[in-house]
Amino acid sequence: MLTPLADGQLRSTEPVLVPFMAPRLQGDCRPEGKIELSLWGSGKLANLTFTGWNAPFTYAPNRVEAHGGGLYVAQSAPALFLKGAKLRTFIPARRCAWWGSVAKREPVERQGSRRIARTGWGVAIAEQRASGIFVTAGATIEEALAALKLDETHLIAEAHAYVTRCDAMPEADPLMRSMISQSLHAALSSIRQDEHGAFAGLAAGQAYSAPARTYYRDGYWTLQALLDREPEAVRAQIDLLARGVQPNGEAPSGVILTGPGQAEEWEKVRQTHPRIKEEHLRPGDWWSDHFDSPLFFILTIGDYIRTTGDSAPLSLYWDKVVTIFDRYCGFDEAGNGLPMKPRHDRDWADNVYRHGYVAYDLGLWIGALDVIAQHGPSLDEAVASRAAAIAQQARASLDEALLQPSGTYADYGTKADFVEDHLTLDSLTLLRFKAVSFERAKSVLTRVQQTLESRNNSEQPYGDWGVLCAFPPFKRPKDTREKSYFAYRYHNGSDWPYLSGLYAEQLLNYDLDGADYPLLRWWKTCLEEGWMGAVEYFSPPWGRGSLLQGWSSMPAAAALSYKHKLPATIS
Repeated sequence: MLTPLADGQLRSTEPVLVPFMAPRLQGDCRPEGKIELSLWGSGKLANLTFTGWNAPFTYAPNRVEAHGGGLYVAQSAPALFLKGAKLRTFIPARRCAWWGSVAKREPVERQGSRRIARTGWGVAIAEQRASGIFVTAGATIEEALAALKLDETHLIAEAHAYVTRCDAMPEADPLMRSMISQSLHAALSSIRQDEHGAFAGLAAGQAYSAPARTYYRDGYWTLQALLDREPEAVRAQIDLLARGVQPNGEAPSGVILTGPGQAEEWEKVRQTHPRIKEEHLRPGDWWSDHFDSPLFFILTIGDYIRTTGDSAPLSLYWDKVVTIFDRYCGFDEAGNGLPMKPRHDRDWADNVYRHGYVAYDLGLWIGALDVIAQHGPSLDEAVASRAAAIAQQARASLDEALLQPSGTYADYGTKADFVEDHLTLDSLTLLRFKAVSFERAKSVLTRVQQTLESRNNSEQPYGDWGVLCAFPPFKRPKDTREKSYFAYRYHNGSDWPYLSGLYAEQLLNYDLDGADYPLLRWWKTCLEEGWMGAVEYFSPPWGRGSLLQGWSSMPAAAALSYKHKLPATIS
């Protein structure tokens, strides 16, 4: 349905849903004539319908061009322009999110060619001009009116410049070039701002803004593409994540960053909805006490130091780092350097009750230990030395805990209880953080190619469609819930582009062939299905997750970091 062009754009003869996201503004555009408008920190503001454009449609990050007009999204203000369009309807939202209370809809104010839609949590303005519709939004009327002062020509120039910025591999063939453009767009557009222009977190994706929040794990994989391009945003992200680390070293899945109106609504729900109250223990927490989050906090600091040479965040948050270190040492029940995860669903696989030794979490743990050991001596030599010793012990204990006869590592469990021995892509954190030997890493990657690449796995029934995140499906149904209860769905075998990017990164890191498959197969599926932008996950029988997902920038991050190793046919 979508055809990649030589310039990295995409084309279709039928309109497809286009998500857009800028520092403040976000929403969905249907080129046949509809915009759903939201604002970071505020939520849904308005729906707008207009005279649609005619095919063919050409798509780039935050831009649609067509016969007779197009969509252009600004970067410097919460504004967009619908060129060549005439306004039909402009309706304010009645709630900021699905969980918000229904508000009485205020009449749309008309000021000549301008319409103003007010809600209790934000404002949207649509102004009909001879050349098209100028649309702005704001947490306040002042912010929306200020955005309206942006020159129309300048707005379009900003949109073009943003497309150029995302086009980070112009020498590549159309498929790779378009993947890089859209995948990098997912990372760059995740950098959000508040109404005063200050950094307001890395968004997990367009669908993860109500309440507005930033995640430890999603943010970590998203910032891999930003370390060289936006180090200031990574530095600011560390400060936001530090707010969520508790005195005992616990951290939630994410930190909530809502504006006043949305925050008030969310707090009502958090205190009254039984399930939400049970999971979100504190006003600033998005799903409290996730096992992987504190480790990602340390890893983020480590990656920032490695890239910039600036160790200030480690000094500033050293007490938190040490508290996290001590907490996970407390999970080391066998004294072998390996913390054991309690049986709950609170790490990235949040539809699975993993317990015991979890390969994915152990990879993160060993990586965090290395950060402390490498960068901690100037702050506390004893702590750094202890971390180095535990890292060595953990590496030595890993095979006894999880190594399988196949030469791969089990997903999770303990030999005294139950071991889920299937192969998972998330276990490649063990490779990324050098928890296993070079030879072992290569043998694991070979098995991943044979088992998780759908083109090589005749036991799964759907042919060649992507890279499975796990296979075979979970053995114990009671260990799964909701979407992951079903084989090939969600954590139970879908293709997650962020994990495909991690896999491609490790193939390139270990000088193995075949990185083009995890880099591009997921993207080919998106084009075949008409999914615009970096999708969250998908599988043939179950469809897709959200569009414009921040951590689905990992394929772009891997390709750009190892561009010199990519085959000439794709780079």
